Amino acid sequence: MTAQRPKAAPAAMATRIVRRIDALARISERDGEVTRVAFSPEHRAAANLILGWMREAGMAARLDEIGNVVGRYEGAVEGAPALMVGSHYDTVRNAGRWDGPLGVITAIECVAGLAGGGVRLPHAIEVVGFCDEEGVRFSSTLLGSRAVAGTFDEGALEAKDAQGTSLRAAMTAFGLDPDAIRRAARRRCDVLAYLELHIEQGPVLEAEKLPVGVVTAISGATRFRVELEGMAGHAGTVPMTLRRDALAGAAECVLAVEALARAGIGVVGTVGQMEAAPGATNVIPGRAVFTIDIRAADDGQRRETVSDVVDAIDEIAARRGLKARIIKTHENGTARCAPWLQAQLAAAISGAGHRVLELPSGAGHDGMAMIDMTDIAMLFVRCRGGISHHPSEHVSADDVAVGAEVLLSAMAGFAPR
Repeated sequence: MTAQRPKAAPAAMATRIVRRIDALARISERDGEVTRVAFSPEHRAAANLILGWMREAGMAARLDEIGNVVGRYEGAVEGAPALMVGSHYDTVRNAGRWDGPLGVITAIECVAGLAGGGVRLPHAIEVVGFCDEEGVRFSSTLLGSRAVAGTFDEGALEAKDAQGTSLRAAMTAFGLDPDAIRRAARRRCDVLAYLELHIEQGPVLEAEKLPVGVVTAISGATRFRVELEGMAGHAGTVPMTLRRDALAGAAECVLAVEALARAGIGVVGTVGQMEAAPGATNVIPGRAVFTIDIRAADDGQRRETVSDVVDAIDEIAARRGLKARIIKTHENGTARCAPWLQAQLAAAISGAGHRVLELPSGAGHDGMAMIDMTDIAMLFVRCRGGISHHPSEHVSADDVAVGAEVLLSAMAGFAPR
């Protein structure tokens, strides 16, 4: 039987989604927190649970060659190209429970709504839970989505975790064949577009008193590791005018990053880690190491700020008699959401009775990989206080209901380009 539109019951959908969010959160490396990294026993347990939910929703479900969970709901014609909908199900350490899983579980619930109403669309729906978006274990993000997009770097297989286990060895122990990863890649002709529902991880929707919003772009990011070498010395005997204090130089660099990011348009800059050596109370630091993360939705503005930051560090180091070493550790351009898909999400939001707000994403998402094979769009859901990557991360049941209603409407009414 083929129907035009499913009958949504958003409150009931939200109740089931929240119950499953809680169930998935109980699968964790440590009791009392949510920690679930790739190719761990928790990865396996979470995958099995999600695969079961996919099958209950009416999908054929499998674990693919990289460890993603994939559920397929056929359209009116079997084997038709698919609208891909999903997110990730790995976490950072001591995470919140909503980042990633909300998108996967909501998509599954939406398919259940289609199947329950006997709805078969002109195209298939594929729900994907990506295995490693966060990159916690092997310091290499978007492993699952890059494999699907066909851009997986096989050099990453030699990356090692903190215990010295390589990605290749971890996959093998998990029961996967690292040499088969290429088979996870999809053909462009088989995927119509990629949609992702995700918590905002920021405060804009809350400030605007809106439950959902349409993402315009996923900001590009540049990251550095900066090493400053000075001269250690006795804290009591070296005059201030003769010091080559690496930590004081690093502090000035931190303030320069902040000032230059503020001077940019839509730029954010963060120094998230800082180490000083030798680390004694009565010794002038002779070495300081820190990280820089610079992001912006406009690649030109980001590159301009990055250039200014590098120049500032060089100037500060030279003036203070320090040697600076600046190592770029990450570079990713802005992933712009497709206007034709944004318009469909906006129509679904309006249809649900809400004002449409467009906003960029400062956080990275699997869409940054998926854009290499298909057009992408994202729907943000409000999170309390804009807090994410933290145990207090929270989404209200009412906002879960709105997100599910909008996503189901967008999926059911999806019009390929």
